[in-house]
Amino acid sequence: MINLVTKFSPLVDERFEVESKTSLVTNKDYDFIGTHSIKIYSVGTAQMQDYGRNVDISNNESTDVLSRYGAIKDLSTTIQEVSMEKDRSFAFVVDKEDSDETLNALNAGSALARQLREVVIPEVDTYTYKKMVDNAGKTVYSQSISKSNAYEKLTDATEWLDEKKVPTDGRVVVCVPSYYKYLKQDSNAVLETEIGQDMRIKGVIANMDGMPIQKVVPSLLPSGLNFMVAHKVATTQAIKLAEYKLHTDTPLASGTIVTGRIYYTAFVRNNKKDAIYVSMSGSQPASL
Repeated sequence: MINLVTKFSPLVDERFEVESKTSLVTNKDYDFIGTHSIKIYSVGTAQMQDYGRNVDISNNESTDVLSRYGAIKDLSTTIQEVSMEKDRSFAFVVDKEDSDETLNALNAGSALARQLREVVIPEVDTYTYKKMVDNAGKTVYSQSISKSNAYEKLTDATEWLDEKKVPTDGRVVVCVPSYYKYLKQDSNAVLETEIGQDMRIKGVIANMDGMPIQKVVPSLLPSGLNFMVAHKVATTQAIKLAEYKLHTDTPLASGTIVTGRIYYTAFVRNNKKDAIYVSMSGSQPASL
């Protein structure tokens, strides 16, 4: 007998939206329903030309098709193909007597919630943050952060995003606790610390220059990261399947077997990479 307990079905979406740190810096613009991979087309633009108001184009032998608007050319296109990458699962049992002899402290419902909170969500977040850092449009290496330059280095990042025409609304600063400590000590930084509880759950502890500051434990981030400024338009996180089941009274165990499977991926769109700026304390890897 296999029971999919209905009260746990909202955990698939709600726990990820509420507790996932990366939900703040990713989008769900694409889905993989019915397919393992998708192709994303990026279309180029046309160059501006001088209008030929008094130009005779009737005898022009150019291979380009001409008009008074100038040469007529096809727009370039590029294709980015992305696939589902992670198909992960777990299984554990809550024995009937273990549950009884712990006064029900050990029960399948709370164990599943804990598994999502402490194992599943952190794994997905770690994977997603790494994808963002590895595919950032700009990465600055060997940056030593102190209380005298923390704000200056952050403005270098926002200047980069400004030059790349990344919208100001929607930018987020992702940082490790040590960077935030220096930022608080920087006399040039003006922090707004009145943050709603819904944002604090996602790790947001302050706002500055219109950007939420998300403090993330180093274990979820690539080693050596100081901070990252990212707009959620750049990174897509897709969870194609998230399935959690409670199996009771099976021949396999006297108790409840809890299983879960999550099929997910994350990727940075090639034409949106410039919406991610990364500051690293370590040196650039030799492979790059």
